[in-house]
Amino acid sequence: MSSLNKSPFLQIFYSYLPILILFFSVFNEFDFNYLKLDYFSFNFVHLLIFFWTLRNPDHLGYLAIFFAGIINDVVIGIPIGISSFCYLLLCSVTAYIRNITLSPNFIKDWISLLFTILLINSIQVIILDLIFLIQVDYMNYLINSGFTFLFYPIFFIIFNFLNERISKQTND
Repeated sequence: MSSLNKSPFLQIFYSYLPILILFFSVFNEFDFNYLKLDYFSFNFVHLLIFFWTLRNPDHLGYLAIFFAGIINDVVIGIPIGISSFCYLLLCSVTAYIRNITLSPNFIKDWISLLFTILLINSIQVIILDLIFLIQVDYMNYLINSGFTFLFYPIFFIIFNFLNERISKQTND
């Protein structure tokens, strides 16, 4: 059984797991924004990008995030490049947070996620509403930001578990 844990296939699978989850979620609209559930939506992709670029940026590359944004724009039908811009802006904010943080702390990360999500969603609303003149429901963006913020602890536990498994596989 120990030889199965040291399998090269399993090591490669674990190392690419965040990218696979990212592309699976953008292809399938996994963020629940478009299921037409009133007053419930959160952005899973923002949580995924925030965690992995903050905690372990080696497993989620910026080029993959850019292409995931392009795919997300095509799937949801907004002008090409807006999601990519917002995802890369999210990456730059998390890179800044990662560089100024001396000791990682869940509470500080969670608070910084709130401000980051509010920044990203407000920039996306400004671009869609003022530049492209696409009708935007501000309440949906506010609800999305709130639920994304509230669901971060759950996904932090899941992603942290995956991060530990990936680290354990690469260190063996």
